[in-house]
This record gives sequence, C-alpha cells and structure tokens, in this order.
Amino acid sequence: MARRSKTEAIDLTQAQELTVGRIEALTCPEGKTQAFLRDSKAPGLRVRVTALGAKSFVFERKLNRKTIRKTIGDVAVWTIPGAQAEARRLGVMLDSGTDPREVERQKLADAAARKAQAEAEAQEAKTHALTVADVWPRYMAEGKPKRKAAWKPRYRADLMKAAAPGGEPLKRGKGVTKPGHLAALMPLPLTSIDQDTIRDWYSSEAKRAPVQAARAVAMFSGFLSWCATRKEYRALVNKEAARASDLGDVLPASKQRTDALEAEQLAAWFAGTDKLRNRHAAAYLQALVLTGARREEMAALRWADVDFQNQRMTIADKVDATRVVPLTPYLAWLLDALPRGVLADGTKNPFVFASEVTKKGENKGRTRSASGRISEPRAYHADVLTDAALPHVSIHGLRRTFALMGEAAGAPAGAIAQVMGHKPSAIAERYKPRPIGVLGEYLAKVEAFILAKAGIQFDAQAAKAKGLRLVAAA
Repeated sequence: MARRSKTEAIDLTQAQELTVGRIEALTCPEGKTQAFLRDSKAPGLRVRVTALGAKSFVFERKLNRKTIRKTIGDVAVWTIPGAQAEARRLGVMLDSGTDPREVERQKLADAAARKAQAEAEAQEAKTHALTVADVWPRYMAEGKPKRKAAWKPRYRADLMKAAAPGGEPLKRGKGVTKPGHLAALMPLPLTSIDQDTIRDWYSSEAKRAPVQAARAVAMFSGFLSWCATRKEYRALVNKEAARASDLGDVLPASKQRTDALEAEQLAAWFAGTDKLRNRHAAAYLQALVLTGARREEMAALRWADVDFQNQRMTIADKVDATRVVPLTPYLAWLLDALPRGVLADGTKNPFVFASEVTKKGENKGRTRSASGRISEPRAYHADVLTDAALPHVSIHGLRRTFALMGEAAGAPAGAIAQVMGHKPSAIAERYKPRPIGVLGEYLAKVEAFILAKAGIQFDAQAAKAKGLRLVAAA
C-alpha cells in the first residue's frame, strides 16, 4: 500500500487506524465548525477537530436509539492506546445500559455533596467552638435594653470593666488591674455554659466580692438572653443558665435599700456639709437632697444648663434624654456662689460641680477627675456623716431623702416624681406633666420645708443683695 502524502486530505467518511501523524494532519473541512475521524480499532472512538484546530478524543455511540457523545480528553494529554482503552470501557457501560454521562454527573454530584458536607461540618464545629469572647464584642455593639435606643454610658462602662481580663497598669498608684468578674467566662464555648457552670463560676467570684459577683450574674443573664434572640447563636446558648430565680440558693438575697436621712438628722447633715473645704462637693451633696436627682445626672450639670433668669435647669435623665426642673431660690444662690472652675489647660470648666485642680497626691479618692467634673463624692459624704455622727446613708439615699421630705411637705406625688424623673402612677394621679411654673411652686415649698428642718435661715432677697453665705440657726 502506497504511503499517504502529508498534503493529502484525510478521508473522514471511513474509519482509519489512528496514528500520531494522522492526528497531526487532521484538519476541519472549510465551512464546518467541527469534524470527526473514526478509529478502526476501538469502536466508538473518534478524534474531533474544530475549526480553530483544537483536537480531542471523544466517544460516540447510540443508547436506546439516542446518540451518546462524551469527551475523553485532549490529544496532547491522552495517548492513542489510552484513549482506545477508555473507549472500550465506555462501550462496556453502554452495553450494560448505563449512560456514562450520567455516571460522570453522579460522580460530580457526589463529590460536591461530600465537599458541602465537609464544609458544613467544619462550620458547625467552628460555630460550636464560639466562645463568649468571640461574641461579646458584637453584644457590646448591638445589644441594648428593651425599648431603649442604647445602654446608658455608665452601664456600658460597667460591662466593659466586668469583661476586662485585667493586667493593665493602674491609673493611680502602682500595680495592675484585677480581672473583671466576667473575665473567667470569656474563654468558655457558648455551648458549654449551663447552670452548673454559672454556679461554679459565681461561687469562685463571690469569694472576692459577692454583691458585685451577683451583679455580674445579672449582666451575663442579659448577654445570654440577647444571644437567644440571634438566629446564629440561638441553638448554642441556654438562656436560662443565669436566671436569678433558678440560682436563688447561691445568690445573695436581694435587699431593697431604704436608707435616707430623717427629718431630725437634716440639721446635723447640712452643718456637716458646710464644714467641707471643697465647696463644689458641699453644694453637690446639698443639690442631691434638694432636687432628688440621680448621682450622675447632677454631676454632669453644666453652667450652660443653668438658667438663673428663668429659674430652671436642664439635667440629664435616665428615662428621657433630659428633663427640666425648677431652680429654687436657695439652690440658685448656692450654685451662683460657687467659684467657676478652671481645667488643667487653663480654660474655663463647663461643669457646675467642678473637680478641684490640686497638687499631685492631694484629695486622693475624692472629686478630682480627668473630665473636670465631680466623679467620686462618697469620701466627702463619709466625712459629713462622720462629723454629724450619723449612720451610713448612701449617695442614692439622698435621692430617697428628697422624696420623703417632699411627701412630708405636702407636695403631690406626681410633682415629686416629675422632678425626680420618675414616671408616676397613672391610676393614682391620672398623671399629666405639670408646667415648670407650677412645678417650681411645689419644689420651692419642699425646699423651704427641708431648710426649716435643717435649721437654716435663708432670706433669698437678702442673700441676693448681700451675697451672704449659708447661716445655720443656733
């Protein structure tokens, strides 16, 4: 048989023995997108060539009167014997009634399913490994009380302190900070926290500070409840693990504080405040008794919030953003007599109850603060109580004192509540807010009652004219 010329066209109508030379010489006829050269040795094996010159081995046969075509691979990758063997294997499958394409699709589907399963298992393992520390930053960013826009700054700071790992240099003195009460829970997986975990943790923390540890339980209960509202964490937490009602046998009994100054103690208490060298601290303590404001509400009072002309002041409010309360005569005189503070940089201090600018080491633990306003008045109040030989009354007890004195002075409960920033009973009072003028009349009456009980003789007109300081009756 004569050797075929390299330039001679290959007859694609006849099956031929595949050789490297024939495959290299194979071209796609003009006007066609693809063409096939059949192999004479392996039934169903073809070499496909495209108009662009791409060549690959393919398998083609009929199954149930339908043409089955499956690509084997590129001619540059597969050898001729290898392609023939694969064609015979595929032919055997067809003879048994199996479509190799379906087998391949099922194989790919199985591989994808195994991959998805592995990824799901890895994600589940990762999810179950989530620790409190992993989720806590999101809780700090997104968590908030019910029906409130956000936490109050003080509570947020307490949460951060409770979760802090400690070990930071102390801002005052030597040494480092201690871990917060929640620090021991931070490394634990969410799924591992149950009631027994909380019990063991609390028992350990209570040895250090039982009351603060109990508060930390309440904080953590809030965290678990928040997690239970998120679909990604809901299945990981037991929101009942830190419920106080279920931990009552280990938590300290909840005691409602009732401490307050009695009417008979006011004279000694006011005299004690007048002996304080720090006039800002003295005025601050008296302002709490005369208005019933919360500790931080009064501490944050700025001069810009005090309107002497219209006899009112605007203070921060726990429920609403702010509230306006009357500025009564004695309190107005007390504030006006205060020296305007100066910050460390020499600028005017915007706060009414300024922190004293002192030399290093003076007034340790008292009112000096970086913010420029009074921050820790308890040491001063302790001095007042000691001087007056009175039993312990907390700073919040001064707020209760105002409420009790307001009631004794005959002011309506709704007026007292409005000044204090409480929501009064709608059933008892059919509550509606009182105008500031009417509220001022009630508050002036309460102030006069308190001053009378304190034995303080105060003439608003005389004080304004002569600038007299507080004079206690003998």
